[in-house]
Amino acid sequence: MQSSGSEIMQAPVKNVSEVYFTTLKVKEGRTLLDKLHSLIIAAGIGNIDFEKKFTAIKMHFGEYGNLAYIRPNYAKVIVDYIRDAGGWPFLVDCNTLYPGRRKNALEHLDLAYEHGFSPFSTGCHVLIGDGLSGTDEALVPVVGGVYVKEAKIGQAVMDADILISLNHFKGHIETGFGGALKNIGMGCGSRGGKMEMHSVSEPKVRYDVCIGCKKCAKYCASAAITYIDGVAHIDSTLCVGCGHCIAACPVDAIRPSFDEKSEMVDAKIAEYTKAVLDGRPHFHISLVIDVSPLCDCWRSNDLPIVADVGMFASFDPVALDKACADAVNAQPAAAGSQLAEVLARLHSDPDHQHNDTCQDYFTAINPGSNWVAQIEHAEKIGLGNGEYHLIEV
Repeated sequence: MQSSGSEIMQAPVKNVSEVYFTTLKVKEGRTLLDKLHSLIIAAGIGNIDFEKKFTAIKMHFGEYGNLAYIRPNYAKVIVDYIRDAGGWPFLVDCNTLYPGRRKNALEHLDLAYEHGFSPFSTGCHVLIGDGLSGTDEALVPVVGGVYVKEAKIGQAVMDADILISLNHFKGHIETGFGGALKNIGMGCGSRGGKMEMHSVSEPKVRYDVCIGCKKCAKYCASAAITYIDGVAHIDSTLCVGCGHCIAACPVDAIRPSFDEKSEMVDAKIAEYTKAVLDGRPHFHISLVIDVSPLCDCWRSNDLPIVADVGMFASFDPVALDKACADAVNAQPAAAGSQLAEVLARLHSDPDHQHNDTCQDYFTAINPGSNWVAQIEHAEKIGLGNGEYHLIEV
């Protein structure tokens, strides 16, 4: 029996996520902080029950010398809302894998306070999610994980009842851009988790830097470290990639091997994000301002690649990232920016004049990256939806 024409034409309707947006234009008597508050209300944050719930607000406190990080004033808007709703909020980030002033909790907190993230300015405490040395982690199963079966997440992050992400949307040398997924996935990973996302091989010892203190061996999860002529050596057949040696080394003599392709890193970030979010309420906010070509982890920031766009919010971090990327790509390149210089070179090259790279700003400034892979993998594992409906507030 043949189907009718209407049955043939009918196709399944794909769910579309809602992303809420507001510009940075304000009327007299109204502030950007007021607009952020209105945005999260419109996006439905009130549907979350915060009453007596520990609520982690995951954000980046900025690296020393980089001034593109989100101002603490924005964080206070979120904190005040949660407190008014009866919740117990705290700001959180995890220690970094690379050397710098966010490698351990003490220096990390010092820098957070210097950048204005203190209980006095934000109305809540600041915690470093993976502890003093980056080794305080929870092992979290990744449902549907392809590359990661058990993610290493900062314990304080997993102890929270609710996760709110507040991120600064910007470029990134390896993932194209850093948005909600990177803020959560890479940002919530312990130091060992960060190494797992970046690398599949054992850490490498810089023999000329090692001082033979043996702290790395003390924290090694698999007895893979021995000493030859007073210098640490890692047995690759025993190393499980926990990253604890990197965290323990006081002189940064042990470094990760950054040998993963960008698409693999993108996929692992998505899977770590899923580990963090599964099983509890979550909500996501992205500020598309000061869109620097590189991440806030760099020790300096460059001229923004486009003019400030606005603020976005959604329950779906995948749709949120896609909406922010589309919004940036719809803007003209900022005069004098790294992006403007790159596009000028591409447009003058006959081999690239009609290349899609010219339309994708993030690939243009970070040609080794492929941010679309992160969106596609996040959809594949059921983290969210790359299709969205943009609603202006």
